[in-house]
Amino acid sequence: MNVLYAALFLVAAAAAWIYNRLVRDRNQVLAAWSDIDVQLKRRHELVPRLVSCVKAYADYEKATLVAVTELRRQSIATPQLPRKAAIEEAMQQGLHRLMVVAEDYPDLKADENFRQLQGELTETEDQIQYARRFYNGAVRQFNNRIQSFPNLLLARPLGFAPADFFEIDDASSRLPPSVGLR
Repeated sequence: MNVLYAALFLVAAAAAWIYNRLVRDRNQVLAAWSDIDVQLKRRHELVPRLVSCVKAYADYEKATLVAVTELRRQSIATPQLPRKAAIEEAMQQGLHRLMVVAEDYPDLKADENFRQLQGELTETEDQIQYARRFYNGAVRQFNNRIQSFPNLLLARPLGFAPADFFEIDDASSRLPPSVGLR
């Protein structure tokens, strides 16, 4: 009888340990997403300032300016990760096009405000990439745990579902935006 109680206690202790580890991993994924979200918000705050700065020099590039502004609005309104990742990818490409436009305007390239915005954008893009790598690592660990034995015996019945990676689909958008001055 004591052996039965000891075995039940060990099973319950193992289940509690597995459950707590899954919760910790899920919370790590949520925290990592929060880090990405902070950096995306920072990028979103830079976009209107950058658009305003470029607009004064490049009125004929209105389509690019409007597209970047619209993508910003869509990203803010989209909570679903796969869709948000696609919008952010398009925004990154739009910002890249905006920087290319700036290359045609020597006065804009010399503008101190524009150069400061370029620096902030470059720093933000670097932070987004770092946060994305951290997030995807947390997702990989979480997904591995919920799909591995014996964790899957608890994960599935308790509603632990795989998390989505923050991926870039277009190979050309894997390149960092060009924001340097000639």
